[in-house]
Parts: sequence; C-alpha cells; structure tokens
Amino acid sequence: MSNVSQLYDAADQLKEQGDLEGAVAKLREALEVDEKYALAHSALAVVQQRLGQHEEAVKHAARVCELEADDPFSFTAMSVTYQRAYAGTNNMDYIRLAEEAMEQSRILSQRG
Repeated sequence: MSNVSQLYDAADQLKEQGDLEGAVAKLREALEVDEKYALAHSALAVVQQRLGQHEEAVKHAARVCELEADDPFSFTAMSVTYQRAYAGTNNMDYIRLAEEAMEQSRILSQRG
C-alpha cells in the first residue's frame, strides 16, 4: 500500500477505531511517499494533539501553512493547534502564536 490516499484512508479508519498510534504510523508512511502531502500533515496535527504530543502537532500544522501558504484555513487550523497546545501545556507563548496565526488567516481572507 504505497498510494498516499490509501494510506490516509487507512489512518482515518484507525483513528475512528481509537488506534491513534496506528493512525500516526500510517500518516507517517504517507509522508514517506509524499512529504508534501498537506492532508497527512494536517491529520497528524490533530491526532498528535489528541495524544498530548503538542510540539509534534504544532510542527505538522506549521508544515501545512508552509505548503498552503495562501489558504486562510491553514492558518485558522494552526491557531486552533496553538490554542490546544496551550490548553495541554499552559505555555503562554502558544496564546501569542495562536493570535498571530489567526491574524494571518484574516489577512489572507481579505485578499481572497
């Protein structure tokens, strides 16, 4: 199974079954096939957040913003990831970063 879409679908099924670690493994496989597969990075941000792996979640959400730099939703999702990282760590830096990401989303939305 080397098709990124198939790997993503398998990861989604594992996530739905509650196997978050298995979902992470499948999503990583997908990124081995195509490191620029933004959907896998986005899904990893969500799943790793659920696992309490906030720094890894932030890295993947940031990668989505790099890959889809003109998409306001990427920055909205980044803001949410930062907010959840704050909730999980109480690190106030995440609040500032969440606000910056939301502002970038607003700027991009006004351009479109």
